Amino acid sequence: MKANEAWEAVGGLSSPSKMPCYGYSIPARRCITGSKLAKVPGSVCAGCYALKGRYLFGNVQSALERRFASLSNPLWVEAMVAAISHYEKSGFFRWHDSGDLQSAEHLGKLCQVAERLPQIRFWLPTREIAFVREYLESGGKIPENLTVRLSAFMVGEKAQESVARRLGITVSEVATAEASCPSSKQGGKCLDCRACWNREQFVVSYLKH
Repeated sequence: MKANEAWEAVGGLSSPSKMPCYGYSIPARRCITGSKLAKVPGSVCAGCYALKGRYLFGNVQSALERRFASLSNPLWVEAMVAAISHYEKSGFFRWHDSGDLQSAEHLGKLCQVAERLPQIRFWLPTREIAFVREYLESGGKIPENLTVRLSAFMVGEKAQESVARRLGITVSEVATAEASCPSSKQGGKCLDCRACWNREQFVVSYLKH
């Protein structure tokens, strides 16, 4: 598949300004768990950055919805592999700088992409632990180059670390004081940090902002 055809088939990649790589975003309002948490004061989704600012621009919303619709395309995995192969030169990729898993099948597609691109390290933050469990219990495997991080629900609280360890995935949390992520001291940017993509880094904590 040609790069331009692949780009069209997946609705394009996203380019988060503070990330060192391309990403893939779908509408935050489509988040199954996150859309509920967004209404809960003190949750990590309250005041979600992907539900305000530039994310609300008409052209951005159109792009997000195109990507969401593309998930049902039977050629989505092939197209995503082609798009990432052509455009991503950093060796890293982030799933869902906006949005989250929609099903266990959705996770399976992300795993297929990772399996076919072993030279790329992928990072998937998610609150949809039920889909992760369903995928694994049905015999699915998470590739070594895909770091799945179960995100905490509430600011200042621990993620479900025991659950994550049983499933063989990692976690992320939002702290109110000190955090392991250096981005708060780097203008919100990763710069040379790649902890989120590192499966050996079990917990990554971000400073609430």
